[in-house]
Amino acid sequence: MERELRKTDYKPYQELLERISRKYIDGQAQAVRSVNETIIDTNWNIGKYIVEYEQEGNSKAKYGARLLENLSRDLCLLHGRGFSRSNLNYMRLFYLRYPICEKLSHKLSWSHYCELVKIDDELERSFYYQQNIIENWSVPELKRQKDSGLFLRLVASKNKDEILLLAKAGQIVERPEDIVKDTYVFEFLKIPEPYVFSENELETRLIDNLQKFLLELGKGFTFVGRQYRIIINNTTYRVDLVFYHRILRCFVLIDLKINEVKHDDIGQMNMYMGYFSKEENSEDDNPPIGIILSKEKDELMVEYATYGMNSQMFVSKYQLYLPNKEELRKLLNNQLAELESDKEEV
Repeated sequence: MERELRKTDYKPYQELLERISRKYIDGQAQAVRSVNETIIDTNWNIGKYIVEYEQEGNSKAKYGARLLENLSRDLCLLHGRGFSRSNLNYMRLFYLRYPICEKLSHKLSWSHYCELVKIDDELERSFYYQQNIIENWSVPELKRQKDSGLFLRLVASKNKDEILLLAKAGQIVERPEDIVKDTYVFEFLKIPEPYVFSENELETRLIDNLQKFLLELGKGFTFVGRQYRIIINNTTYRVDLVFYHRILRCFVLIDLKINEVKHDDIGQMNMYMGYFSKEENSEDDNPPIGIILSKEKDELMVEYATYGMNSQMFVSKYQLYLPNKEELRKLLNNQLAELESDKEEV
């Protein structure tokens, strides 16, 4: 029978156990990173070989007429699965989209790159590449952000320099404006239109899908509570949703409206922000941010109703379906063309 550990043995043994465990976990992570780097480098080089073969005119030869199909058949016979025609095409695109292998981030998996190479527009592809690194999206999350037209929605109110910076570096959060979108997409709630729902139901569905809601809000949001109660002069008020933004170090208050936002909604949010600033903020907190999310928005009314008010209050729209990305892309191209035209006139 093994001798039981004495109390004096327990602490050193636990330290040994923890050291071995940490080393094992670190070793597993390092092995995964090493395998991922090898896969990415290998697939990039395979894509390079295919493109070089084509550029030398060999693609017109007997075995080049149906190059990817032939390669897929022969490589699968030699090495088994992994060389489907589709995968070979991704490798080819991988090299064409990212011609400098040394600049590739190994934080992304091959599956991430397969999603990125599908994007034709260089600015859009660059944004999703950078933002994926910043926010550490999974592959399904990357697909969702692409499908929801995140880049196209973010550039809607930006000038050309801001658009180019967004594409080059991703969404850098430094100011309240950086965390607010003109339009939020809640397709993940699966609410069919013209289904009639209440504000309480909308709020409940968002909380039930909190992980997806946080993905739509963006990096830095942490959930604090719903129907957050505040008392002013013996009157109870409730803020629909309260978050804390760990990068901007401030509370973010969200009020949900199922119809068009009214001027008194704006006044109420301003009161909530004042309360949080005085009663909820700690010494190191920055002033709160208020966001009213409404189904409809009268731009002129909002401009007049917020005149002279806190610049950290925003009124945004939400929609329950994925946007038409082609229409958004057309607006972006027109915007860039107009900005370029204005620059030439100056």
